[in-house]
Amino acid sequence: MDRQLTEKVRKELEGLREEDYRAFHSSLIPGKENILGVRVPKLRQIAKRISREENWRAYLEAAPSVYYEEEMIRGLIIGYAAMPLEERLEWLRRFLPAIDNWAVCDGTCANLKVAKEDRAAVWDFLQPYFASEKAYDIRFAAVMAMDHFKDPFYLPRALRWFDRVRHDDYYVRMGVAWAVSMFYVRFPEEVEAFLKTDHMDDFTHNKAIQKIRESRQVSSEEKERLASYKRKKRHV
Repeated sequence: MDRQLTEKVRKELEGLREEDYRAFHSSLIPGKENILGVRVPKLRQIAKRISREENWRAYLEAAPSVYYEEEMIRGLIIGYAAMPLEERLEWLRRFLPAIDNWAVCDGTCANLKVAKEDRAAVWDFLQPYFASEKAYDIRFAAVMAMDHFKDPFYLPRALRWFDRVRHDDYYVRMGVAWAVSMFYVRFPEEVEAFLKTDHMDDFTHNKAIQKIRESRQVSSEEKERLASYKRKKRHV
């Protein structure tokens, strides 16, 4: 493992810290410590440079991280670096257990545009994560579906998984609700039919409808109709 590269990048990050941004970003990730406050565009620049010019495999091998930003860079490198899909999925398998916050999860997902290389293989890779008991495994699968599988073929498959998720974690529920809302924008009729009969927990169901109704791409008529599908709070 290349400890020199790790230390070099760590010092670079420390030099890029912004206290105001650290305070702001920390407020968005409750409970996450060791945030320096380096903006995402800077993290992307560093991840791209390592992926092109330096020993990115050694950098990935050198985990665990000291700072949150190092975790983000590792997730980004897995998307940026040139490698066969099989190797990329193996790096993901190794990296995913370290994810403990929505920002690294979602940043990693958004950057995995290489999913289009072999969408069937990537979808197969996601299956055990949808069924996992770990919160960020499930959120990873849901956000990956939202980011890279919004098409007619995967629509029913994604909705079936969203319908099966059973987890109390806030970020799981919000991730699934967000994904459902984004599928609605692309497939309003199919997702509206899903919302009439889905088995999602009440919080996720109602949040999905809320997020759909917040979209500027949804008509007033649709928003009014969807409001009628919201579930009332149950009193025990």
